[in-house]
Amino acid sequence: MISIAVLAGDPITGEGAVWCLRRYPGLHVLPKEEHHHADVVLMITPDVVEETMLLMESMSANSANPGMGVVLVTGHIGEAHLIRAVHLGLRGVMWRQESTYDKIVEAVRAVADGGAALPFPVQGRLVDHIRAVQRDVLGPLGLTASGLEAREVDVLRLLAEGFETREIAQKLNYSERTIKSIVSVMMTRLGLRNRTHAVAFALRSGTL
Repeated sequence: MISIAVLAGDPITGEGAVWCLRRYPGLHVLPKEEHHHADVVLMITPDVVEETMLLMESMSANSANPGMGVVLVTGHIGEAHLIRAVHLGLRGVMWRQESTYDKIVEAVRAVADGGAALPFPVQGRLVDHIRAVQRDVLGPLGLTASGLEAREVDVLRLLAEGFETREIAQKLNYSERTIKSIVSVMMTRLGLRNRTHAVAFALRSGTL
């Protein structure tokens, strides 16, 4: 059973959404006082404005469910609001003029399962943002999106290929002491147990 909190820009739209969603099996529309238990928050608004974002921030801050996702049905969302909303749990965006309740419920179920439901233009904007952050913010600092330094990635890549400390030092033109220091600092900073754990972290984060 998927628990849903419905938030709309006007009461009539909200009440209509609640009535329609109650017809679908496997969905439980929560009363307002239980919204903090929602698996998915469905937000319906003509345009995303600052008031929308403040409401989303409040839902995120008060949620008792760390995996809560947000499905937004709107006519427009600007890039700044989009990036901010993703940090608050946004996983689904649907254009109001193209939405039906069947499509909305499909998106809700996808988000509840840990997936996402994003139009191609929105996906493109998010990818462009990630690339810009890597290029303009992380890259100049020698960092990657995973929080690893570029030289840490080089060391981890060779560790994953089975090379020993001495061989890695030779390939990267560092001393063995420097390689050991790079690995030690990285594991301490990221709370990793050993080199195998470090390689696994890099693989999970998509760095390797």
